[in-house]
Amino acid sequence: MLKLICGFVGIGLLVVASGGLSVSAAAQDAPKQLEPPAGEQLLLQVHAKGDQIYACKSDAGQFAWSLKAPDAQLFDKDGKLFGKHFAGPSWEANDGSRVTGKAVANSPSPDADSIPWLLVTVVSHDGNGVLSRVTSIQRVNTKGGKAAASGCDASQVGKEIRVAYSADYRFFAPK
Repeated sequence: MLKLICGFVGIGLLVVASGGLSVSAAAQDAPKQLEPPAGEQLLLQVHAKGDQIYACKSDAGQFAWSLKAPDAQLFDKDGKLFGKHFAGPSWEANDGSRVTGKAVANSPSPDADSIPWLLVTVVSHDGNGVLSRVTSIQRVNTKGGKAAASGCDASQVGKEIRVAYSADYRFFAPK
C-alpha cells in the first residue's frame, strides 16, 4: 500500500512510504486497462518534457508519419533533472539505471490533440539504481506529441519532424 511520495534521497531517488492509499487509488486517473499488474506498487513518478520524433514513410503507396523515437528530459517533483527518455522506448535515471519496455495497452488521451496514455511492461534492465526494480510504467497526463495528419507525401519520405510533448511517467515495482 502507498501513502505518499516523501521526496528524494541522494541524487534522484524517490522514496515511497507505506501507508493507507492503494495503488489503484494512486493511479485512479488512469483507465482500468492501464493499471499495472496486481502485486506491483508505485515506486516513483517523473514529468517528461521533450519531443516525439516522427519519420515520413511510405507503405504500399500510402504515406504517413511514423513514430521513430521519443526524446525527452525527465524531471522530479522539484523540477530537478532526473534522467532521460529515448528510443527503445527506454528510460534512464541519472544514477545510470535504465529500463527498456514494450507497450502492452493504450488509451486515448482525454486531450484529443495529445498522444495516447500507455501501460508499458519492462523487457530489460541495465545498471543498478532507482530503476533496477521497475517492472511496469504508465504514461499519463499527455499534452501534445501527435504527428500531423497531413504533410507526409512522396516528396517528404525520409524527412523527420519533432512534435513537442509532455507527460507523466509512473514507475511500478513488485511490492
